[in-house]
Amino acid sequence: MQRTRRSLFARLVIRVAVVLAGGAAMLMTAAWLYARAAADEAYDRLLQGAAIQILDSLVVEEGRITVNLPPSAFELLGLAPRDKIFYRVMAPDASTLTGYEDLEFPVDIANARTEALFQTSRFRDQPVRMVAASRAIADPSIGGWANVLIAQTTEARQQLTTELTTRALALVGVMSLLALGGTILAVRYSLRPLDVLGDTLRRRDSQDLTPLAVDVPRELAPFVESINHFMGRLDDRLQLLQRFIADSAHQIRTPLTALSAQVSLINEEALSENDRRHLDRVKNRASELARFTTQLLNHAMVIHRFDSVQLSPIDVVDVARKAFRAAVPITIDPDIVVSFEAPPEPLMVLGDGLSLREAIVNVIDNSLRHGVVSSLAVRVIRRGDFVLVEVEDDGPGIPAQDWAQVTRRFVSSKSGEGSSGLGFAIASEVATTLNGALAFRERTPRTGFTTFLELPLIDARPSA
Repeated sequence: MQRTRRSLFARLVIRVAVVLAGGAAMLMTAAWLYARAAADEAYDRLLQGAAIQILDSLVVEEGRITVNLPPSAFELLGLAPRDKIFYRVMAPDASTLTGYEDLEFPVDIANARTEALFQTSRFRDQPVRMVAASRAIADPSIGGWANVLIAQTTEARQQLTTELTTRALALVGVMSLLALGGTILAVRYSLRPLDVLGDTLRRRDSQDLTPLAVDVPRELAPFVESINHFMGRLDDRLQLLQRFIADSAHQIRTPLTALSAQVSLINEEALSENDRRHLDRVKNRASELARFTTQLLNHAMVIHRFDSVQLSPIDVVDVARKAFRAAVPITIDPDIVVSFEAPPEPLMVLGDGLSLREAIVNVIDNSLRHGVVSSLAVRVIRRGDFVLVEVEDDGPGIPAQDWAQVTRRFVSSKSGEGSSGLGFAIASEVATTLNGALAFRERTPRTGFTTFLELPLIDARPSA
């Protein structure tokens, strides 16, 4: 049993979606890093500006450094109202002029004499961003470098980072969805040749084994070539089978006919009673073998024709008439009344004339061998959108409980020696292939037992 797997379209879309998701994750990581760097740079400039303003406010008076903290310095830091500010102004001797005496810079601030230094640290159990800046004091009484340390909590930085990252996330998400939608459309359009190829194969007649002629991309060309190669090999096999059936029919029927002819030439009057009984058995066996061989070959022929012959409109009335003439022998008992009834207008069905004729012949032959007592009637009638080929005889008929069994191969409607056959099996297979059925109707006081083939008409016009 073939296992159902995920479609090629789904595989491609899932793989592209995974690639897009990976790319989106990388972009989001880059966006977060960029947002954090941008937030640090923006607020670091504010810290540096505040530190420079405080350094510029340092004044030397009477050998002492005084600090006049400019309001503008803290106004800059006030742009982040939820953050806390800590500062410390240090004299050249490292004494605290103003601010928090316990505020320490994590690294040596000697390099702050050339440029501002920035560090991320913790102060009083809070994460802070710190800046250290220095200014040379020109007064010879003091001499050295005054330092300013400013620390600011990072809540505003994190908020700005989150805001920038969220905007980038929304942009990347929208672009990813648009890219996925475009990918789905592109994949669907790219896989259309597969749909065209599949539709061509589905609409192709089962008997059409000619090479496929469909435009496909270069990647599908080997697939189409393999299909054409396989159909060519299958066509060769079917032709070989057809020749085998024809040759077998000729090679088998000829010796059987000769055997029957040789047996008929035996002078029965010169034989004893016991030998006559043996001769009758040989005749019956030869006749049964000839009939059974014919049925086997006909069954193989029917199967082969439905695999290789294209169905076409046929007239059931004409086919049934020919089957009636072929099935009813000239040497039939003159006491048996046979009749054929059919409407004057044709009744058309979609089928194969030879196979349908063989099916009707088998039904009539079965009735003649196992059912007929004194009458046989073959009728072709129209019933609604169907045509019925009825074979009625005045025999005992088949019990209703056996109807399902007699259409199986090697099961006959009559029990007894040499009674197994393929007649109903052939008729049932032909009817089923033509979207019809083989059915039975029990005998009544006014009608006999009836076997009928029911086939759908091509033109479903309402009947009178």
